[in-house]
Amino acid sequence: MSDVNTPVRLLHLHSSFSLGGKEARAVRLMNLMGPRARHTIVSAVPKAMGARDAIDPAIDVEFPKDAPPLYGKPGLARYRDLARYMQQFDLVLSYNWGSMDGVMAHRVFAPFRELPPLIHHEDGFNEDESVRRNWKRSAFRRLALPTAEALVVPSTLLERIAVDEWRARRRTTLIRNGIDTAAYGAAPSVAIPGLDRRADEVVIGTVAGLRMVKDLPRLVRAVAALPTHIRLAIVGAGPERDAIAAEAAAVGISDRLVLPGFMAEPARWIGHFDLLALSSQSEQAPIAVIEAMAAGLPVVSPDVGDVAAMVAPDNRRFIVGDEAGFRAALAEVAADPDLRTRIGTANRRVAVERFDESSMVAAYENLYARALNGRRLFAG
Repeated sequence: MSDVNTPVRLLHLHSSFSLGGKEARAVRLMNLMGPRARHTIVSAVPKAMGARDAIDPAIDVEFPKDAPPLYGKPGLARYRDLARYMQQFDLVLSYNWGSMDGVMAHRVFAPFRELPPLIHHEDGFNEDESVRRNWKRSAFRRLALPTAEALVVPSTLLERIAVDEWRARRRTTLIRNGIDTAAYGAAPSVAIPGLDRRADEVVIGTVAGLRMVKDLPRLVRAVAALPTHIRLAIVGAGPERDAIAAEAAAVGISDRLVLPGFMAEPARWIGHFDLLALSSQSEQAPIAVIEAMAAGLPVVSPDVGDVAAMVAPDNRRFIVGDEAGFRAALAEVAADPDLRTRIGTANRRVAVERFDESSMVAAYENLYARALNGRRLFAG
């Protein structure tokens, strides 16, 4: 453990560092730590570093080229190298399945080496596990997690999976995602490139990494069935961009689709949406839903993860279980401005009461401090 007057050394093992929900949260926590911590970030996908630009320039962070890889065939030699690398840090924070070799390295070598505590974070699944979990991965997690100080999950669904399938009841800690809800109370101050809307238009928006699990072509098809004054804005970057654009061309709404790419600081532009729509095959507790709620927007979504429990009661009938219901919900909400205002106001109230980042930060502060023998990482 470093001296109390020197920054805590944190090793972050990420499945990917493209800017999605878990990366946005991790970066926000890093920024709030300020000078109290030094960060080293290793990604299992070395070229996936889109979240890097969201880190405050004042934060002490490095992206080493010589760190042992998180990807590759499991084996004692790889695990030994990872465990040896961990020894220079005070705390290891690992994120999602792609970092699980780091967790296993800790498990294998913790009895023989003086390793720092490790806290693992799980935020959900990709399309290959959106319906049924991979039993080999579940077994691997059960083997790897016993030496983790804690397993952090953001949703009650994932909490049940961790307890029932990964046998991690003792270690599992539920910490709900949170945002700076006050920042979302103002009118938008930044334009969305390509969204030059007319007065009579309704904008259905979403914020997502453009990955297969988000099933954004499904959302494109649903919007294509709506009246022509309804437009779709999909904010985010990722490998499925071309597939989304191709789907829009196939159903004849290329002129109604806006794909501006990644945009930072959603509080400054999400208010251009009239409602938020998700089309994901799998979610847990999406930060985009909290952002939309804080901005006073209604939400239309498949019934995935904790979404139905997150939104205000008046919004819950628009969290639906089938394709026909999803399209009908989009049509009803898009057609009724008074309904959107009423639900959006209720969602804003729930977001402020339940999902402000102050509660989330306090929970992470307490968890990390326990692992660090009382060292506090956050100012205030």
